[in-house]
This record gives sequence, structure tokens and C-alpha cells, in this order.
Amino acid sequence: MDVVIENLPFLVKGAYYTLLITVVSMFFGFLIGLIVAISRIKGNRLLRGIARTYVSIIRGTPPLVQIVIVYYGLVDYGIELGPFTAAYIALSINIGAYVSEVFRGAIQSIPKGQTEAALATGMTERQAMRRIIIPQAIRYAIPPLGNTFIGMLKETSLVSVIAVTELMRSAQLLVAQYYVYMPFYLAIAAMYWIMSTFFTFVLNKIEKRLSVY
Repeated sequence: MDVVIENLPFLVKGAYYTLLITVVSMFFGFLIGLIVAISRIKGNRLLRGIARTYVSIIRGTPPLVQIVIVYYGLVDYGIELGPFTAAYIALSINIGAYVSEVFRGAIQSIPKGQTEAALATGMTERQAMRRIIIPQAIRYAIPPLGNTFIGMLKETSLVSVIAVTELMRSAQLLVAQYYVYMPFYLAIAAMYWIMSTFFTFVLNKIEKRLSVY
């Protein structure tokens, strides 16, 4: 374990990039998912069709394939992205499809009477959605979004294939340098577990706090 302690700062830096990729991808995935969910519920036939196709394609293909397409495939069309940019884009698009399903279920769980009451007070349908429905839907979506966030935290290990030096890639580089496997992989497993446990605790606290209201 001495070799792990000696290289702990390098692994911590990898953990930092793992968290950074997770937070950035989740933020943009949140926005994408909300837009797609609303499009599927309130959009015209064209928007609903596009949103449905997007969700079907993303959920029906492996995240690793999506990452490789964004980083390597777009080069064929003259689009060259840096590893981190490609990771942000690919994971945001991926997580957006799953978040959209979470939001769609949450929005549809709001009683229609609330929308009708809002319209009766003079609000437009858009105002009712923005002021009444979406805030409640976000509260209902917190538990599944929390699970999605934890899943994304672990899924970032896939971007090691495009040379992003997150936690998994950091371990691979150290293995290549020291020719030992178990200590480094056990170390990053422990770090993933600690981060997942911490965020699960935080999200549970948020969920309990929101349930009061």
C-alpha cells in the first residue's frame, strides 16, 4: 500500500476530474432532459417524434459507443474535440435521455386539476408549466435524479478510453508505471465508494428536507 500512499495526490486529482465531469455532464443533462420531457408532453407531433427518437437511440446504444462516436467519429467530418469537451458532450447527451424520462414521469404525476386551476386564475399554459408544474415535478424527481447522479459518477470511468485522466485513467497510468494492479484498483474502488456514499447521504438529506414541504 506504500505505493498507493505515495501516489495518492495523483489519484485525488483524478477523483477531482471525475467529480468535475459528473457535475458538468449532470447539469447540461438536466437541461436537456427537461427540454426533451416538455417536448414529449406539450410539443407538436414533430417535436414529440424527435424527442422520442432521441431517447430511443441514446437508451438503446452503449455509452461507450456514444463517447467514441463523439471523440473519434466526428473527426471524419472535420470536427476535432478535446478529450474533456468530448466527454462533457457525450455524457450530457447520454444522461439527458434518462433525465427526460424521469421528468416526464414526474410532470405527468402532477394532478391535471392544478393546471386547470392555474388556467382559471388567468395564467397561460406556459406560465402554469413554469410556475406550478415544473417546480413540483423537480421535487418529485429528486430521488430518481439522485440515483442517476450516482450512476453518472461511476459511468465517468468510461471516458478513460479517450485519454481523459479521471480516476480510472489515473489508476491505469500508475499500473503502467509500477506494474502492479491490485493496490491501485482497490484504491480507486474505495474512492468511488466513498464518493457514492457521500452523495447518497447528501441526496437523502435533500429528499427528506423537501418532503417536509
